[in-house]
Amino acid sequence: MIGLDPPLDPSGSEARSKLRDELLHPEYHQQNVLQEVLTWVEREVNKGLDRASQASPLSTLATMVIFVGLVALLAWLASQARRTARTREEKRAVLTEEVVTAAELRARAEAALEAGRFEEAVVEGFRALAVRQVERGRLTDTPGATADEVARTLATEYPAMGERVRAGALRFDEVLYGGRPATREQATSLLALDDDLVVRR
Repeated sequence: MIGLDPPLDPSGSEARSKLRDELLHPEYHQQNVLQEVLTWVEREVNKGLDRASQASPLSTLATMVIFVGLVALLAWLASQARRTARTREEKRAVLTEEVVTAAELRARAEAALEAGRFEEAVVEGFRALAVRQVERGRLTDTPGATADEVARTLATEYPAMGERVRAGALRFDEVLYGGRPATREQATSLLALDDDLVVRR
């Protein structure tokens, strides 16, 4: 004979009722996430204060000095990053608002080359090249134009010289805001490129 299971105690309906009553207790209702985070932060701060009150004054002072130093260092790094980004953005352009002829820029480049300031010679030399092409009508006078934009236009105008123009633009960028050193040969090569573009029709 198969025995029957004993009746449930409590019954199903009674169990549901008791569970509903239990879940109405306030401890089951969590606070919102923000409140939980604030509570956790408050708890951690209180723990830190308790530990600090038990530590020696010297170790507490040392901890505070280190903390202030770290905050100051982070603030300084952030300001330097912003300043560097701003400076680089200002110097990025090859064609600027400055009213200057290609001959004047070329003279600056040659003087810098003679004085051994090869980075300056590269920068002024590429600017002289760009302004000269504006004067010849091969390049639009667009203040703010970058070395890459100048190189792309000139490579279209002078396909046979495209590789040299792109190399000159890359050197300009590397020296001006990449902080790379330049050599006499690189500066001389850029000035020679300027001369070779002049004789091209």
